[in-house]
Amino acid sequence: MASPSFYAFIFLISLKLSHVLGNPNCGPIVADDIDRIQFAFNLEFLEAEFFLYGALGKGLDAIAPTFAAGGPPPVGAKKANLEPVVGKIIEEFAYQEVGHLRAIITSIGGIPRSKLDLSPQSFANLFDKAVGFKLNPPFDPYYDTVHYLLACYAIPYVGLVGYVGTIPSLTNETSQSLVASLLGVEAGQDAVIRTLLYERADQKVLPYNLTVSTFTNRISWLRNKLGRCGNKDEGVKIPFFFGAENRTHSNVLSADSNSRSYARTPPEILRIIYGSGNEYKPGGFYPNGGGGKIAQSFLPKH
Repeated sequence: MASPSFYAFIFLISLKLSHVLGNPNCGPIVADDIDRIQFAFNLEFLEAEFFLYGALGKGLDAIAPTFAAGGPPPVGAKKANLEPVVGKIIEEFAYQEVGHLRAIITSIGGIPRSKLDLSPQSFANLFDKAVGFKLNPPFDPYYDTVHYLLACYAIPYVGLVGYVGTIPSLTNETSQSLVASLLGVEAGQDAVIRTLLYERADQKVLPYNLTVSTFTNRISWLRNKLGRCGNKDEGVKIPFFFGAENRTHSNVLSADSNSRSYARTPPEILRIIYGSGNEYKPGGFYPNGGGGKIAQSFLPKH
């Protein structure tokens, strides 16, 4: 089990990241409601495909093919080796994400699904960056329940903080209502995933000599580093003096000093899901870049 001093070290380093890495775009962007909401497709497609394949071994093209709007199928995704209860939870999440896609499409229209890389190698690269060395064997999100939950930890929270960041910029009441309703379910999914991981916090992730809580701290550290706008992410166990009201090590719900949810902008989110720390440089889960006008605006014009 990692010591409290280790958690404090990771947390304090995160707080200084925005100063170390310069002053990127951390403020609001100029966009209308439709473009802001359609940007969310980048996370909704990612979550839908990862949950569908993880639980069922098949993706959106087998469940609601028209929602992909002709976009290419994901690469490398497959059924995970999940315990029965967790498998049912992930299946429920998968169908919820299909519902989210339908809600956005029927409200404002859809966009083509971008190419997604959900291969074990894609996750292995992410986890190597998080821990700071090459894991041996490479991290495989589909290997078992713990590996899959850790991979889940790396995804939905980014969508959650994206929605929190989007709502204040929406001008239409219908748009606000749509995103608020999506946020409620995304927050619930993230809470369930974090609870399942917290229950296993001190468990070693085989075959590595690292605990579940250490992995969550390292993933959160990496997301803060890539986002480049300060600390907006914390693992499931944190130093006592950073817990809720400075009274707990547990961090089942990641929140600020007043227990409010963190928020991220589209450029921050792109830096994270690309794994590059640069909204102009695709990679990671989106090798060819994200979809929608906002994501496309950062890509080279052809």
